[in-house]
Amino acid sequence: MIPTKQCKHTPHLFVTHPLITIGGIIVASVALLALLAPWLAPFDPTEIDVSVILMPPSFEHWCGTDTLGRDIFSRMLYGARVSLAVGFVAVGISLLIGLMLGAIAGYAGGRTDAILMRSTDMVLCFPTFFLILAVIAFLEPSIWNIMIVIGLTSWMGVARLVRAEFLSLKQREFIAAAEALGVSPVRIICRYLLPNAMGPILVSAVLGIAGAVLVESGLSFLGLGVQPPDPSWGNILTEGKDNIQIAWWLSMFPGLAILVTVLGYNLLGEGLRDYFDPKLK
Repeated sequence: MIPTKQCKHTPHLFVTHPLITIGGIIVASVALLALLAPWLAPFDPTEIDVSVILMPPSFEHWCGTDTLGRDIFSRMLYGARVSLAVGFVAVGISLLIGLMLGAIAGYAGGRTDAILMRSTDMVLCFPTFFLILAVIAFLEPSIWNIMIVIGLTSWMGVARLVRAEFLSLKQREFIAAAEALGVSPVRIICRYLLPNAMGPILVSAVLGIAGAVLVESGLSFLGLGVQPPDPSWGNILTEGKDNIQIAWWLSMFPGLAILVTVLGYNLLGEGLRDYFDPKLK
């Protein structure tokens, strides 16, 4: 039987790895708030009410209102759905591309590996955020364009990681045994190599979501992301920038939301990295 890695003592995972516990609670809480936004939001996030313009936090409006009288708490709940959707879809696209290229390069080796990795190195020479800005500038600002562009410009790290894992794993005895038995390369990659490389890939995906949330917030802050009146943490921050001296809540609450969300994914990613690292066991 060809061995694969198995996660032992799974029930004790959250007890023995506090980073996973804390990060998992934060991530799950943000995801739950985003999913329940239609039921938790006390107001319509796009409803304009000129009678409560720039109202500070109160019992009626927990996070205050903006320059058009819209409830900030409601807009932040719906903005969480945008940020998480961008994070998951963009990381899904980058994982798909990175897994394919990294798997081919790592397993094939030789000239194929050299061509794919040198191409990856060329793409890495471009600053990712400025590359995204350049592409977005030629496209109509929309949530789908943001997801696709972030995904298409963030696969390089995944490809290099998968290649490194495959180069190490394909030297193992069980891979040599599979090849000797005539198992096809596609089956070796999908059945034996990928399951044994999933630990680092999972860590990369979790950390990638945090990066995608930051990129989406930055694009929306610059006016190249989610367009008003649709809510996003980034475009709420834009209003806060213009009214920082008279409406501190417009900057503080969405800024805290971004901070807590990114912190949660980073803690979860670091905890998973420690869990999957054999040197720490």
